[in-house]
Amino acid sequence: MNNRGKAAEARAAQYLESRGLVIVERNYRSRYGEIDLIARDGATLVFVEVRARGSNRFGGAAASITAAKRAKLTRTALHYLAGAGRTPQCRFDAVLLAGTDDNAAVEWIRDAFGG
Repeated sequence: MNNRGKAAEARAAQYLESRGLVIVERNYRSRYGEIDLIARDGATLVFVEVRARGSNRFGGAAASITAAKRAKLTRTALHYLAGAGRTPQCRFDAVLLAGTDDNAAVEWIRDAFGG
């Protein structure tokens, strides 16, 4: 992962933690793909996709989460849950950043897509 990606994920984690979520895993990988952040929001397990874009020229950060990407995230989440012992309530969130610096606008989309 490049420095921009690391900075975006760190900024997203900080943002979520400031809103009460607890980060339990970063960059979870399986043969199906990667989940940027896994967090707890109370009793809910949250799989978070982080996207940063410098401009909206190609549709912005939200547009970059394609159906294929959602399918990979879902398979990877199921892989994670298989090792969890029990299946808690879950959701998929997206954190969209307009840049990666400390002043970047952050958009948090809860339950961004179903799994």
